[in-house]
Amino acid sequence: MKNIAIFASHNGSGFDTIVEAIKEKKLPIKICLVISNNTNSPVLQKAKNENIKHYVVNQNNSMDVNARLTELLRENECEYIFLSGYMKKLHSSITENFKVLNTHPSLLPKFGGAGMYGTRVHQAVIESQEKISGVTIHEVNAQYDDGEIILQKEIDLSEDETVETLQAKIKKLEKIAIVEGLMKYLNIS
Repeated sequence: MKNIAIFASHNGSGFDTIVEAIKEKKLPIKICLVISNNTNSPVLQKAKNENIKHYVVNQNNSMDVNARLTELLRENECEYIFLSGYMKKLHSSITENFKVLNTHPSLLPKFGGAGMYGTRVHQAVIESQEKISGVTIHEVNAQYDDGEIILQKEIDLSEDETVETLQAKIKKLEKIAIVEGLMKYLNIS
């Protein structure tokens, strides 16, 4: 069984999706660790409720954040990291030594890069009058939203699409993409 860590800054909806898929026996993996940079992140309580080790790692409690992250990942034998709305750029010491996946709410390479997250992405998609959007599951490297694409799922936009309706569609699609992307990446059939 493969050990995976989840990094999240806020709600960690990807964490919820992965926990559900594990319980439904769709993903034969173990979440061994949840890390947030935000002491008030709801994902920490969710991890506690699931009896999963969870930590806050940020500049306020760690002299060297990257060294602390590496230490926790190695202690818990995590080879894989899944980013679930983690709002900090990972240092190359993490991306080069662990297999890191992210979910992005657009069809990369469109609407990716620094500052492109959440509703900002959906707003840009609508303003650009795109006909389709979607979700990308990709490897993480030293550049924002630049790693190898593992899987993409797309949806059609309606004529009267709003940021809110697009966000709801993408969140629903993201649940499917996360499970399929992890299965593909981890070579689980």
